[in-house]
Amino acid sequence: MLDEAKPVVMGILNVTEDSFYDGGLYLLPQKAVQYAEKMIKDGADIIDIGAESTRPGYTPASAQSQLERLAPVIEGVKQLGAVISVDTTLSRVAEKCLQLGADVINDVSMLADERMADVVAQYGAGYVLTHNDAALDKEYHGQKLWQAVSEALMRRVEILLEHGVKQSSIVLDLGIGFNKTYEQNLELVGCTDMLTQYGFPVLTAVSRKSVVGITLDVPTTERLEGTLALTASTYMDGARLFRVHDVKENAKLLKMLHAVYGRNG
Repeated sequence: MLDEAKPVVMGILNVTEDSFYDGGLYLLPQKAVQYAEKMIKDGADIIDIGAESTRPGYTPASAQSQLERLAPVIEGVKQLGAVISVDTTLSRVAEKCLQLGADVINDVSMLADERMADVVAQYGAGYVLTHNDAALDKEYHGQKLWQAVSEALMRRVEILLEHGVKQSSIVLDLGIGFNKTYEQNLELVGCTDMLTQYGFPVLTAVSRKSVVGITLDVPTTERLEGTLALTASTYMDGARLFRVHDVKENAKLLKMLHAVYGRNG
């Protein structure tokens, strides 16, 4: 799924009306594909396409409505030669998108759809496993927080492996912004190095999220610098995939960091 010798930039392409930062900008397939082409030129290694917002308070999108938006965009982006990730929690959507040529499923639900593991295994796809647990105790901090998050992720890893998903296909994401308090989000960003101990590639997905906005007291449009700071810190802690809105800036930052520190792994 990736070359672990260098950082991988995953460019965000939302074909949604209500995503927290860029909702409504790329609803037309032609515009979406053009933006994907720009991100590739700016340094994106993977294009992550989503047709359902997962912002707080989002309205779930049906499988059919997701596929109507995703299908033409996947077909267009595939012609660009890009690696394609699809951001969905539904196995029906995942299966159709993999049939259309997608390579990775980015599922923020921790396998809420019981059929998802079988679909990923059947198509030999990559899979991003994101921590997202509504039952996580909001009072947990320190060892209790880390233990709850890591154990939940490892239980899902076991399910994926039992269903035939290859270990080399699994990527872990701490799920910053999903069912966690601001303090928990900030604390878990600092646990990136601990997550790498399990031997799976780690994805950082903090781009312009509220953990940046609250810390700096800025709106979504002014969160680039904070995002870059977290990209840098998590790279130094071992993350090697980075899901971002601002591809050019993050790609340049990572290229420079890797030039200096990549020799040491």
